[in-house]
Amino acid sequence: MKNLLALLLTAACALGPLRAIGAPVRIFDGKTFSGWEGDTNKTWRIEQGALVGGSLQTAVPHNEFICTQRSFSNFVLRLKFKLTGTSGFINGGVQVRSKHIKNPPYELSGYQADMGDPEWWGCLYDESRRNKVLAKSDMSEVNKVLKRDDWNDYEIRCEGKRIRVRLNGYQTVDYTEPDEQIEQFGIIGLQIHGGGKAEASYKEITLEELP
Repeated sequence: MKNLLALLLTAACALGPLRAIGAPVRIFDGKTFSGWEGDTNKTWRIEQGALVGGSLQTAVPHNEFICTQRSFSNFVLRLKFKLTGTSGFINGGVQVRSKHIKNPPYELSGYQADMGDPEWWGCLYDESRRNKVLAKSDMSEVNKVLKRDDWNDYEIRCEGKRIRVRLNGYQTVDYTEPDEQIEQFGIIGLQIHGGGKAEASYKEITLEELP
């Protein structure tokens, strides 16, 4: 028994500290860009505990993302978002299991829980990869819970090939990836879409890693 305990202790020390599975962790501290990367000189800033991208005075020239420096696979991501704008294409989104691409260098490739009128709210879009909506939301139901120009809740659950999205508690999509070649891990990114005088704000961002 003593030998077995010694062996287990040695193995645990070799592995190092383990992150608790199933415990939600704040991945944005509300004060700094620690753990995140993006255009923090012009596009992204921190205001009242939120990551804010874009401008209501000048049009955003192209898509911009602020991203985690770490990749994730199976998890539940929860956050609050607010999308406002005055003209042009007013849109944002939350990227999961994504990666940076070289052309154009500011883009991400991967799944996006979309947001914006007329019918992007709660959809699952494939950004810069297949460039299409993978699963549409029912806007007649979304409109019952959506708070435009105000704070809303997103919950994005990624388990294996299955991705589920909830907007203010209402499940908008339940998608299972049929393509075996699509990677099921990657970074998380927050988007302000190009082409509009708009701001996308994100706060209270937590991630619960799953087995």
